[in-house]
Amino acid sequence: MNEKKVIVIGAGVAGLASAIRLQHAGYSVSIYEKESMPGGKMHRIDQDGYQFDLGPSIVMMPEIYREVFELCGRDPDDYIPMEKLDPMYSVYFRDRPDEPYHMSSDMTSLMETLESFGDEDSQGFFDYLNEIYKRFIVARDHFIQKPFRHFSDFYNPSTLKQALKLKTFDSADHFISKYIKNDRLKEMISFQTLYIGISPFNGPSLYTMIPMIEFLYGVWFIKGGMYTMAQSMERLFLELGGTVHYNANVEEIRIVNEQAKGILVNNQDIDADYVVCNADFPYAMKHLVLDTKAKGKYTDRKIDNMKYSCSCFLMYLGMDKKYDDIDHVHNFFFNDNLEQNLNDIFAGNKLTDASFYVYIASKMDPSLAPEGKDGLYILVPVSDLSTAKYEWNDETIQYYRDYVLNSLKSIKGFEQIDQEIVSESYTTPIDFAEKFNAYNGACFGLQPTLSQSNHMRPQSKAKNCENLYFTGSSTHPGAGVPIVLLSAKIAVEELLRDDEKTVAYAHDSNKQRGNDHDDRIANSV
Repeated sequence: MNEKKVIVIGAGVAGLASAIRLQHAGYSVSIYEKESMPGGKMHRIDQDGYQFDLGPSIVMMPEIYREVFELCGRDPDDYIPMEKLDPMYSVYFRDRPDEPYHMSSDMTSLMETLESFGDEDSQGFFDYLNEIYKRFIVARDHFIQKPFRHFSDFYNPSTLKQALKLKTFDSADHFISKYIKNDRLKEMISFQTLYIGISPFNGPSLYTMIPMIEFLYGVWFIKGGMYTMAQSMERLFLELGGTVHYNANVEEIRIVNEQAKGILVNNQDIDADYVVCNADFPYAMKHLVLDTKAKGKYTDRKIDNMKYSCSCFLMYLGMDKKYDDIDHVHNFFFNDNLEQNLNDIFAGNKLTDASFYVYIASKMDPSLAPEGKDGLYILVPVSDLSTAKYEWNDETIQYYRDYVLNSLKSIKGFEQIDQEIVSESYTTPIDFAEKFNAYNGACFGLQPTLSQSNHMRPQSKAKNCENLYFTGSSTHPGAGVPIVLLSAKIAVEELLRDDEKTVAYAHDSNKQRGNDHDDRIANSV
């Protein structure tokens, strides 16, 4: 059995998944987490008898969630029991507050919604699905699950041929406009690029595969909310024999002679053979990797000049009633001009006309709120801290709070919402920066622009330092829970690849010296 020691920095989604994979592979793995609980941004808010997911809330591609448990021979249903949602979500527009569109992954139900926009757009929708599905297969098989360690991993005839098939130079909105003319239908199947922190009006067209995944594979709910995933991964890791250290603030990744040797945590040196960093990559390169040579091209100046995703303002409201007039768990509220709204976000303007999202998890799991009551999770996409032209303070919080509540009053069931709140708290971009080390408070990490995607995005294996690996939303392949779970898989595969080389070298050297000990070393991987 491999006795090598691995330290994982951060118990976020990708950190937990990396730790599980490595512990299962026979390494001795320890997680060091600055907070008192697992999950990172997949935290939980416990508030006056109400429980809220702090950040992620929508489950897509459930097979990727399940894979980490199946890898270890566990039944995922024993850890993360899921239920498919149908409809997936409702979309409200300001001028028809009592007539939301219900978006479904069931074809019969979906056709009712599509045909309300006319036959031409209904046909166009399926033409869009056909085209983006072809690109999705290319991305899945040749890019999303593949590391780009070397220049030649991307710049070779085979990969370049596949890259041309992605047709990434168009924007998401412009691409969908080729097939669908109705502005509202376009908005309902393009806003999902915000799931990874980029606007559909300037994000690459490839990211319209996100709504495609929803329509073809569905949206799911995990009993207990998303935090159940974090808790269950921690549980599995501990069952495998791993160790978690909470309230352990990592201050530095110790690098000696171009090799990661461990970490400095709470002023104590901890040695390791390998370090896997789940802290946000820009934060880690600026504050944890202090060795100038190990930074490589990611100098402090470059980190500051990179493009960051939007951030979010979140409200967690404990209510004194059930909202039976609201049909679904996931609800999106669009303003009159989504394009202007998103342009303002990425220009740093204080929003005067915002769109937002309301998540009522207690509709699916009543145990998340006191009996007979609901909890409302409300998310407003806003500018990251480096872009915002305004300060986050009590006045800003009150401004957005009032805007959201006044907007909701036009919706049947929410008419008296401001009088029904019995408990409330908030998460702002400053909280994401200070509590979760999200650089610039950008809760989706680096923006997935063309110049910050695939081979041009930070990779799992450190370029200028051995035995150091990165995972999480700012690394390849990007943001979103399923995708960061894939980043964990890539990081672990990269580490195993290097360790096999090391063991193979030791095996050959020992064999030349006639040392029979080599077989045990080689077989330990």
